[in-house]
Amino acid sequence: MSSRFTNRLAQETSPYLLQHAHNPVDWYPWCPEAFERARQEDKPLLVSIGYAACHWCHVMERESFEQETTAAIMNEHFINIKIDREERPDLDHIYMDALQTIAGSGGWPLNIFLTPDAKPFYGGTYFPPVRAYNRASWVETLQSVQQAWKERKHEVLAQAENLTAHLQQSNAFGVTPNPDQEFFSLDSLQKIAANMLQQADTTWGGFGKAPKFPQSFSIIFLLRYYHFTSDKASLQQALLSLDKMMQGGLYDQLGGGFARYATDTEWLAPHFEKMLYDNALLIVAYGEAYQLTKNENYRRVINETISFVRRELYSEEGGFYAALDADSEGVEGKFYTWSASEIDAVLGEQAHWFKQYYDIREEGNWEHSNILWVQKNAETFCAQQGIELAIFLEYLKECKQKLMQVRTGRIRPLLDDKIILGWNALMNKACTRAYLVTRDGSYLELAITNMEFLLRTFRDSDQNWYHVYKKQARYPAFLEDLAYLVEALLCLFEVTGNLKWLHESEILTNYIVAEFSDPDSPFFFYTKRGQQDIIVR
Repeated sequence: MSSRFTNRLAQETSPYLLQHAHNPVDWYPWCPEAFERARQEDKPLLVSIGYAACHWCHVMERESFEQETTAAIMNEHFINIKIDREERPDLDHIYMDALQTIAGSGGWPLNIFLTPDAKPFYGGTYFPPVRAYNRASWVETLQSVQQAWKERKHEVLAQAENLTAHLQQSNAFGVTPNPDQEFFSLDSLQKIAANMLQQADTTWGGFGKAPKFPQSFSIIFLLRYYHFTSDKASLQQALLSLDKMMQGGLYDQLGGGFARYATDTEWLAPHFEKMLYDNALLIVAYGEAYQLTKNENYRRVINETISFVRRELYSEEGGFYAALDADSEGVEGKFYTWSASEIDAVLGEQAHWFKQYYDIREEGNWEHSNILWVQKNAETFCAQQGIELAIFLEYLKECKQKLMQVRTGRIRPLLDDKIILGWNALMNKACTRAYLVTRDGSYLELAITNMEFLLRTFRDSDQNWYHVYKKQARYPAFLEDLAYLVEALLCLFEVTGNLKWLHESEILTNYIVAEFSDPDSPFFFYTKRGQQDIIVR
């Protein structure tokens, strides 16, 4: 990336925005100045939304936003805004809903075109630099939108009005409650479980087809549904999912922790970004599975995942960072993958069983390299090879330590060092629940230290709460931030019996009711009362 250019994003703190601070594109953050300029110059806005760990965001930056000729077109015809979706999830939700209405699907990077009053009229996700994948190129798209704005502006404005009205109507959908409806009847729970099992992959675990996300909430639901109903099919699918994920490339077999999702059915090849919230939710899922089964592999995954979080996502102040990037040295997964010769060089004579167990091939098992994954669990592998299990597990531990020493010396993926309130609350609860399951006192200490940091850092002297922290707290907290924090506080109270946490949860709940509810609606809003820079609340 050239450092000849510096735009307004250089003044931001978000790692994602800072990644674009030296693009030749004249980027603005989301701010009144951008909209004022759009009105004065009668130009549409191009809003590009992504996040630091997003692989395709990096690809589009390299292919388009770093190219001076492309940037010149963007700068001439548009007012360009970059948004970190993790800083402004409210804007991300609104414009993702708009994109899904326009295109029928969505994703990141999210590129959406707006009128000067922030109303969307066209958009897409990744655009290639030349026409490919049955998609128009980015330059073709820019030229088409600019031409439409110049020649058919009345149609564009009408489209924007209609789309905004649709967003407002869909946001209000279902706000009239049915007093006769019982939300949590046994019948409704049975229907939910049946629907989940209908979508389940009964061979490789998880739900649906590739790409496959962990869907922790679904797994936790099935575990609890089994606990209350003894429905064995629910337990079987939940445990199959957990087993296949922890054996797959989705799970970091050396360092612990889970990637965001797998690109294939078998969980072999992840997009390698590691998100704090995914790991928090999966710690809870594996903890509940351990409580039901006492399977020591689940306990191991809990310990290894918390070890990863402590090692790579924990700040000296007591907060948890947001994510690790998928790429290093511009290559996706380079930090995590191995050639067979690298394994041989590190392990020497020890390499044979390790390579068999983790499917290490001379030609590679993924893009000419190897992702460590387990096709047969250790018990089955040892039985087939005639190896004593305890000796084999000790051997694996020694091999992993040697490889981790080598991996630690590699160029690391970018750390997104934002500290997000809601994600920290999820990890806080995960640590408390992990203590409950394992009785490792360090997990409870970690949760208490983190909670004290959150209460101290994200709340100001006027008792207002904030969403994200990096050097300073910014942006009003969203409903999910505070809901997760209430849950984490109650979990701490349940485990410790300390009334301090119960008292804090009561204060916070009153704040949520005051700032996020409305007497005319039975539901809570996502954004705080009085927020001015959004078209839909």
